[in-house]
Parts: sequence; C-alpha cells; structure tokens
Amino acid sequence: MRGEPQRVGNPPAFLFIAGDPALDFVNTRPVLRGRLTELLPDFAAALRWFVAANLLDPKSAGRLRSRWAKTPRARAFCRQLLTFREQLRRAILSLESGKPISPNLIHVINRMLAQHPLPAQLLLSNGTLQMTHRFAPQKPADLFAPLANAAAAFFARLDPMRLRQCENCVLHFRDTTKNATRRWCSMKFCGNRAKVAKYAARHHLEHAEHA
Repeated sequence: MRGEPQRVGNPPAFLFIAGDPALDFVNTRPVLRGRLTELLPDFAAALRWFVAANLLDPKSAGRLRSRWAKTPRARAFCRQLLTFREQLRRAILSLESGKPISPNLIHVINRMLAQHPLPAQLLLSNGTLQMTHRFAPQKPADLFAPLANAAAAFFARLDPMRLRQCENCVLHFRDTTKNATRRWCSMKFCGNRAKVAKYAARHHLEHAEHA
C-alpha cells in the first residue's frame, strides 16, 4: 500500500479534507486504488492545485501556464515543489510521533519567505478595512510565496495534539472536533469503509458462532 507512487494522466480531483492548505498540499500524494498516486506530476497540475487551494487566481494561473508550461524553469520548480512537500511530510510525521520540527525545515521555510515575499495591502471594502495579500506571480518560483506563508502559518499556530494521520490511509488532517476524536480523513472515504469493514467482521463472527 505504501509502495512507489504512480503517475496518472488524468488525475482525480484534489482532496481538501485537512483543514489547512499546508496539510492539503502534503496530501497531494494519496493512496488511490491501493497505490500511492502523484497528483502533481507536472506544472499544469501544480497550477490547478494552487487555484483549487485558493492560493492563486485563475487568470494568473493562465498567464503562467501560457508562458512557462513545459519550460526548464517550470520543470525545475516542480522538482523543488515535490522536494518541499516531502520535507513537510517528514516534519508532520515527526510531530505526530511526538518529536519536534527539524531546525533545517525552519531554515528552509524562512529562506523561502525571504526569497519569495508575499506583499500585504490594506483595502477599504464596504466601509470595512481588510488586509489582503497582493500576489502577482511572474515566474514559476513565485508560487512558493503563498505556499511558504501557508506552511509558516500552519506551524506557528499548530497544536501538535490536534495533528492526525488517518487510521485507514496516508492522509493527514488537523482535528478540530470538540473532543479531539476525529479518526479518519473523511467519513465519505475511510470512515464509511472502516464502518463497513467492522460490520462485515462482526456479521462474519456472529455467523460463525451460530454455524
């Protein structure tokens, strides 16, 4: 189940079940049909994920795609993107096992924040002041700006006791339930499967006892 990831020509819809964009990014390598599946195999897929995660607007994604798709810089960005994702995954697994975050990852995120700043601006909308980020990416590497900010915000406000890995798959999530009792990535996926398996096992045992 935890073998080498397979690549897909037409990837399934992205999963947003974690309660945080940084965790949703880590979850772009789920297990589908029993095998690890890479949902970010190329620059176009990466752009689709950024738009779906509300980290990039569709017009900016279109401009980046038309200018940079299939270029060496886009391919280099994708390699760096997946490397960063796996660094985050290792940190999350470490936190889930009760260990601290690696100082090296803190350095990596801080370097990204410095190299790819995300300017903020104050806007007046319907009589209310709001702070927003002014993000106008010009090249593939600029996409690290909102992602690094999301990762920094995630670790800064994280309660490690609320960080979970699904009991039935490889996905991670932030448990926001009142009593911290969430066990599965989603009731629609692993939750229902676990309940069906438990019912089937109980039914089989009852049948065996009366045989």
